[in-house]
Amino acid sequence: MLVISNQVVLADSEIELTAIRSQGAGGQNVNKLATAIHLRFDVLASSLPDFYKQRLLALKDARINKQGEIVIKAQRFRTQEANREDALKRLQHLIQSVAKVPKKRIATQPTKGAKRRRLAEKKQRGKIKSLRQKAIRDD
Repeated sequence: MLVISNQVVLADSEIELTAIRSQGAGGQNVNKLATAIHLRFDVLASSLPDFYKQRLLALKDARINKQGEIVIKAQRFRTQEANREDALKRLQHLIQSVAKVPKKRIATQPTKGAKRRRLAEKKQRGKIKSLRQKAIRDD
């Protein structure tokens, strides 16, 4: 069972885990052992609340395909057990990230004092730069 929050728990039967061979360098074991984990989770067929489903499917994430499945490939570690835990943890973090509703930004304007200070600083910088110019000689 994968615990998402106090009220939301996913059963192991909803998550499909497959062992596959890892990519990349790894010596002799890489060609013999299936240590990487391929995790598949069907969002639409899951027991997640509709709030989670809608927010997950609205995400612009490469791990979510057009059929509404989350596909995670974990091959960070050398052992299958560690990769399995890594894949489940990544799925958990992805689902939990959707649960947080982002704060609504309130547009603000700079104060009069801030505007005045900004303009004074710009004038000061302009004076400094004008002093860098070569002097014009009147002969």
